[in-house]
Amino acid sequence: MTQRDVVFPPARHALYERHRYSPAIRSNGFLFVSGQVGSREDGSPEPDLQDQVRLAFNNLNAILEAAGCSFADAVDVTVFMIDPQATFETIWAVVPEFWGSAPYPTITAVGVTWLAGFQFEIKVIARLPENPAA
Repeated sequence: MTQRDVVFPPARHALYERHRYSPAIRSNGFLFVSGQVGSREDGSPEPDLQDQVRLAFNNLNAILEAAGCSFADAVDVTVFMIDPQATFETIWAVVPEFWGSAPYPTITAVGVTWLAGFQFEIKVIARLPENPAA
């Protein structure tokens, strides 16, 4: 079995250990980031939806930075939302704070019924820089 090249952010390990998954894996020039939610360091959800979305992006960005890249390197994004008909506009009002400018990554938005107490989750596949900072 090949050793996984796992990327951990400087903080926020409670959910990774509790649910037994890696935050991100480097493979073949790409970074595959597990879904990030708006959790505090102890794993509890941020109660306000817009603050939860901001925290999910901040958690995502911490992983991207730990791997030597940024959201600008994201090529594929998947977002999961509880009750998207009711929450989409609230969530999408926050996204431009983090999204950057065109050209944008691809995106798939999925409505779900359960996210372990969270209302929003974002996962990405990002291209790793050819010469990452050491």
